[in-house]
Amino acid sequence: MESRKHLLGIQGLSIDQITTLLDLSESYTLTSHQTKRWRDILRSRTVINLFFENSTRTRTSFELAGKRLGADVINMQLNNSSIKKGETLIDTALTLNAMTPDVLIVRHPDSGAVNLLSQKVNCVVINAGDGSHEHPTQALLDGLTIRRRCGKLQGLIIAICGDILHSRVARSNIYLLTTLGASVRVIAPPTLLPTHIENLGVEVFTDMRQGLKDCDIVMMLRLQTERMQGSFVPSFREYFHFFGLDYKKLALAKENTLIMHPGPMNRGVEIDSAVADDIHRSLIQEQVEMGVAVRMACLDMYTRNLRLNSIDHG
Repeated sequence: MESRKHLLGIQGLSIDQITTLLDLSESYTLTSHQTKRWRDILRSRTVINLFFENSTRTRTSFELAGKRLGADVINMQLNNSSIKKGETLIDTALTLNAMTPDVLIVRHPDSGAVNLLSQKVNCVVINAGDGSHEHPTQALLDGLTIRRRCGKLQGLIIAICGDILHSRVARSNIYLLTTLGASVRVIAPPTLLPTHIENLGVEVFTDMRQGLKDCDIVMMLRLQTERMQGSFVPSFREYFHFFGLDYKKLALAKENTLIMHPGPMNRGVEIDSAVADDIHRSLIQEQVEMGVAVRMACLDMYTRNLRLNSIDHG
């Protein structure tokens, strides 16, 4: 794998780079089922979870991944941080840099903020989601989940449904799935579709019944109301009627179509509870499990240069 210092997004990664990360993640899926889960790859290394947005699921997943590799993991409590006192992102980066961490895991509400921060620090930076830009580890765990269940990604028809406009998960998944040879559809009301989204190599549907036809995977997205300024949908009830996934709409896809959702779910808004909890078709819990393995793989892969330099200077 070509040496890259940071993981800022899926865009620009090659087939080989993505496949290498998925293969390494696959090896770490075994770790979760072993009695001795801990390894010392990152022993004496410091990983800081720097979350400017709340995210219990992703932060905990990164924390578990770091600890299972032997790292010292610190969670920044940003509600009480200097950011609230007027310190800029650059000030924060310089302050953290002076503390010489080895890895920063960063989530930020603004697109591009993680990239900017990565230019100001000496350590590895992993993007845990920035604005509506990218969420690379979510796309990797989604890709791993699909590959494990279907045995491949190439040739599959995968529908991403819902709030495409505000979704970093959608963008990262479009980059990853199309790179690996899947046919990707996006399904949403016109108000929740980015301009020129078709330029990313996807088919665009504004009618869910048409978009679901012949799909192998249906990936539902959360309505990100916290990013909406104004009204993008008439009401949650009407949104569910036209774009919420229930068994009636699912019957239009293939007989054994599988269901995904990056969470957290708004049950009864994006997805019916009976569909979300269908143990035969829902991959939602598997996605959560794969998250830890993928983040262990990313921490392992993107700190290899640090470890090699330590050996050289040891």
